[in-house]
Amino acid sequence: MKKNLFGILALILAMFACSAPAAEATPTPMPPTETEMPAFTFTPEATFTPEFTLTPTTTFMPTVTFTPTISATPTFAFPTVTVNKQAHCRYGPSSAYLHAADLYPGDVGSVTGRALYSSWLYIKFEKIDYYCWVSPSVVDVVGDISTIKKFEPNLQSIGSNMYGPPQNVDAYRNGDYVVITWDQMEMSDDKDRGYLIEAFVCQDGAYIWWTFSYPDQFTTDYEVKDEAGCAAASYGRIYTVEKHGFSDPTDIPWPKP
Repeated sequence: MKKNLFGILALILAMFACSAPAAEATPTPMPPTETEMPAFTFTPEATFTPEFTLTPTTTFMPTVTFTPTISATPTFAFPTVTVNKQAHCRYGPSSAYLHAADLYPGDVGSVTGRALYSSWLYIKFEKIDYYCWVSPSVVDVVGDISTIKKFEPNLQSIGSNMYGPPQNVDAYRNGDYVVITWDQMEMSDDKDRGYLIEAFVCQDGAYIWWTFSYPDQFTTDYEVKDEAGCAAASYGRIYTVEKHGFSDPTDIPWPKP
């Protein structure tokens, strides 16, 4: 009986097995395998390589420089003179001064100075080796003398004087005149050239430079016109003169008008 029961049960199970839907097999996952990755191949793309472009900078272009040629520096040309009549050249700018040289028509020279208080010219003549003064009336001038410097001569730079200045110089007024007096300066005959007076006086409303000379030692007074009416005060000085030159001056105590 038991034997039959087991047989029946086995049969039933077999029937169920045949009639039951087959179970879907669940795929068993395969263990992951290492997937071969394609090797990365660097394929360079065409890359724009900029060409090197010079950026022009401002370049200093030297300007054309004028190179002066060496030229001789022009020298000042002094006016020239030609003597037009026989005359004297002197050591001061009027006929009152010592004689320096004799001049003759045709003598030539150069004007290097002008007198401060007169129109006389200071000239170096070709025939003599020193300078002297002449009146413009005795020479013909070529050139512009207005460009020539004016100056007052230094009489003590001319030669020498062994006698010294006049002594006891005085002055007094006689109306519109001033009388000047001094002591005689005894000089040898060969050296005696008298006295020289330089003064500024007022005459007819004009303040003028005045010069006068005596040829010898024996005259010891002089009278000169000097009026009121000028803004500047009159004054003067006196020198002893010998053939070698002028003494130091002595101031004249000038009386007021």
